[in-house]
Amino acid sequence: MTLIDTSGNYGNGRSEQFINQIIANQRERIFLVSKVEGDQVSGDGIARACAASLARLGSEYLDLYLLHWPVPSAQFSGVVAAFEQLRAAGKIRAWGVSNFSVGQMEDLFRVPDGHRCATNQVPYSLNNRGIERDVLPWCKQHNLPVMAYSPLGGDNNLVVGDRTLAQVGTIHGCSAAAVALAWVIRSGSVIAIPESGSPAHVKENAVALSIALTPRDLQTLNAAFPGPFGAT
Repeated sequence: MTLIDTSGNYGNGRSEQFINQIIANQRERIFLVSKVEGDQVSGDGIARACAASLARLGSEYLDLYLLHWPVPSAQFSGVVAAFEQLRAAGKIRAWGVSNFSVGQMEDLFRVPDGHRCATNQVPYSLNNRGIERDVLPWCKQHNLPVMAYSPLGGDNNLVVGDRTLAQVGTIHGCSAAAVALAWVIRSGSVIAIPESGSPAHVKENAVALSIALTPRDLQTLNAAFPGPFGAT
């Protein structure tokens, strides 16, 4: 609930500048995540991008720094070395990747210190369950938490208006959004990072933490939103 996810390229840095105002005087309460772009990884680009993000955020460190999109596998060793240098210098506390496939994760783990990757941030929601085919099992096997972005389906494909979700929400006395988030985090190994545009929305999201979906609930949701293996 205290995680803030941003990137140096969101609004050309304006997102980080805005967050600076929000987290002032309460930095220690926040788990702060930002990202570096693939076209910034050569030379000392990652160090410079991180320094620029920290300056805009008004923070001395990031809790997590992610490579926003995959780069060619030949560049992984340089990326990891740059991340590890930032970690050793206290500029970041952990690093990870985003939008990586299983093949890319395997290539990453083959380079020195590649296994220090803290997470893979990927899209995952009831209506976007593709990672269940390969990425999610691989990450579970390697004890690597998945960070799910667009856990409500994304701006153009939100699941919150779905009738089945509303019915399950009625049973639990909560919103459809809370049910959708509870489903995403049901295993305990997936972190959901929904967008939150208002305090009321944040409180609605928080309800997901106290919902225990029953086997019957899961069966109902699987029937309404079949995954890559069909409804089970």
